[in-house]
Amino acid sequence: MQYLYISIENSTFAAHFVISGRIGCLRILRLYNILIAIKMDFIKIVEEAMAPSEKKQHPAFKSGDNITVAYRIREGNKERVQDFRGDVIRISGHGDKKRFTVRKMSGNVGVERIFPLDSPFIDSITVNRRGKVRRAKLYYLRKLTGKKARIREKR
Repeated sequence: MQYLYISIENSTFAAHFVISGRIGCLRILRLYNILIAIKMDFIKIVEEAMAPSEKKQHPAFKSGDNITVAYRIREGNKERVQDFRGDVIRISGHGDKKRFTVRKMSGNVGVERIFPLDSPFIDSITVNRRGKVRRAKLYYLRKLTGKKARIREKR
């Protein structure tokens, strides 16, 4: 007796197998892998359909660069644009889901902020300086202070 029950609930697959024999098991696993691939394609299609038609074009930047992010902030019923200038210490995610972390020094306190790249609240991103770094994630800057925490500029 072999059967495969697959239900789609909350965009996850729940599979229940009752298997007799090795051949049935292999067939069911192959079918399950095909269904998982179809599910991933379906999720990608839905995300593309739900994505806004107009996308903001931001300049290319990478970790180590000094950038200014103009971010819209709503306070009560008023909106204003606030600039956040600092060094990019990491870029994570892929595709439309990219996020980047910007670190700046406010007085003697380090302030980090994570921005989603596709956020509708980002007005503009400007690259002030290109940094010369050898790593993708610059977490070591958190421990450094003063001149040691500077990033050399790429020429």
